[in-house]
Amino acid sequence: MRGLLEDKVTVITGAGHGIGAATAELFAEHGAAAVYVTDVDTAAADAVAKGIGPAAMAMAVDVRDAAALEALRDRVLADHGRVDVLVNNAGHYLVPKMLEESGPEHWQGLYELNLLHVIHATKLFLPSMLERESGNIVNVTSIEGVRGYPADPVYGAFKAAAVQFTKCVGIDVADRGVRINAIAPDLTNSDQSNFAAWDSPEVAERWHHYLPLGRMGEPIDQARVILFLASELSGFCVGQTINTDGGTAEAAGWFRSTRREGRRWTNRPFEP
Repeated sequence: MRGLLEDKVTVITGAGHGIGAATAELFAEHGAAAVYVTDVDTAAADAVAKGIGPAAMAMAVDVRDAAALEALRDRVLADHGRVDVLVNNAGHYLVPKMLEESGPEHWQGLYELNLLHVIHATKLFLPSMLERESGNIVNVTSIEGVRGYPADPVYGAFKAAAVQFTKCVGIDVADRGVRINAIAPDLTNSDQSNFAAWDSPEVAERWHHYLPLGRMGEPIDQARVILFLASELSGFCVGQTINTDGGTAEAAGWFRSTRREGRRWTNRPFEP
């Protein structure tokens, strides 16, 4: 099936790597007229856009910077007069810290990357969609916003807030032609979560035990669900967050690690 986003103008944050890059490439394959590849990593955004071709435009955008988000909105509207799809993909877990180890600087960093920019970008791009009574917004949250996340409860709290924000705004604007939904990924191999590089051979051999699906996720797995939510295939989905986790939230949880000293957690069961 091709052409699910034929002639659509699309914007993706954090699209220089991983899920965002795979989404940009998939949007172009499905006929998007414009794919704005935005990332704080200028070189990475340029490389992704170059690989896609004429439909892609790279922009250096730090989503923590309100002025940069406004400039992005203004550029897209100046170029095309509309935005059909916004993917709020940028986010990061930084260095996971349990509550007793964390502090205000850590909390603020997590807030700006994982919640504030989602609210701000939605606020900026939504009015033009409502004016046209047409548009889709897809937020990339995390499975840690759906289940308990003892390794960093503040990160989990902000991701859960993004899930609730998606639900609240989604039902508010659904009857005005705009749909807002989200995905909640887990254990997806990317530059940010590079399991292929981190895992020792003996650990890598156990992946078929870690996830009910029997393998780690890849960025394209997430991109395909984002495409579904951005297209009319999901036309009756409103305010939903789809767990794109290979089954981990449904069949697994967090385990106390026996390989590290102290009180630590892992979402993959290690041998003692």
